[in-house]
Amino acid sequence: MKNLSGRVAVITGAGSGFGLEASRIAARGGMKIVMADVQADALEGAVAEIRALGTEVLPFLLDVSRAAEVEALAAATLDRFGTPHFVFNNAGVGAGGLVWEHTAKDWDWVLGVNLFGVAHGVRVFTPLILAAAEADADYEGHIVNTASMAGLLTAPNMGVYNVSKAGVVSMTETLCHDLALVTDQVHAHLLCPYFVPTGIHQSGRNRPAELQDSDIRPTRSQLIAAAMSEKAVTSGKVTAAEVAQRVFDAMAGNRFYVFSHPQALGGVRTRLEDQVNGRNPTDPFHERPELGERLRAKLRSAD
Repeated sequence: MKNLSGRVAVITGAGSGFGLEASRIAARGGMKIVMADVQADALEGAVAEIRALGTEVLPFLLDVSRAAEVEALAAATLDRFGTPHFVFNNAGVGAGGLVWEHTAKDWDWVLGVNLFGVAHGVRVFTPLILAAAEADADYEGHIVNTASMAGLLTAPNMGVYNVSKAGVVSMTETLCHDLALVTDQVHAHLLCPYFVPTGIHQSGRNRPAELQDSDIRPTRSQLIAAAMSEKAVTSGKVTAAEVAQRVFDAMAGNRFYVFSHPQALGGVRTRLEDQVNGRNPTDPFHERPELGERLRAKLRSAD
């Protein structure tokens, strides 16, 4: 999609991070934008900024884990702007800790947003986009799903997050194949960012009350994971704006995979070689063993 002017974008997680940066690019390109987010104050500020760029914006407050709310988002989009040309299923949350220490509510929250949120977006918007393509030979549609390098690397002490993002990888690769069976006008893209300053380490602030474990204290592994995540995310050198631009470049060039840190693909290659060769998973810290020793020491400490 090289010409953005007059086209319609639907962006979830639009109040910050990749969603806000994508909204900025879309606005500068002359798109009409549906900006959706779960955090009302962040969405309000983001919408005011994007409207000031001179584009039409429809704000929509929603929790992507709730199917009915995503369906309402689609209905509002059709009513205001018509069928979108770019759907960015981007909303996400972060959580860490040893995989057996995640509570049932942890799984419900993280999978609900990260995996089912994307699934709802695909389920609801793809038929609308396909119908538009069938009706107009010049129509072009793009569905971009945000996963993570975590879905390709399965780093330790990040179990629930890894699972949610691996699901998005599988879903989006399947979507790519499925779309190719029925149309040449609609394309899928997979965004796999690594550590980028987006604020995802603070996503617990928007966790619904009914999915909070207020009577359970965080485990040692969860506290360690939170501290490591904050440090890694806030110290990231690649910006959210750069990643958002790569998304638009991928749509223009019809490239499926969008990576923020291509240098991290060495770990992906090692994992695939483990699988193909039937060998045990390679120690994720084999290149920097001191990091692994530090994490093990913290988890095994009696303090």
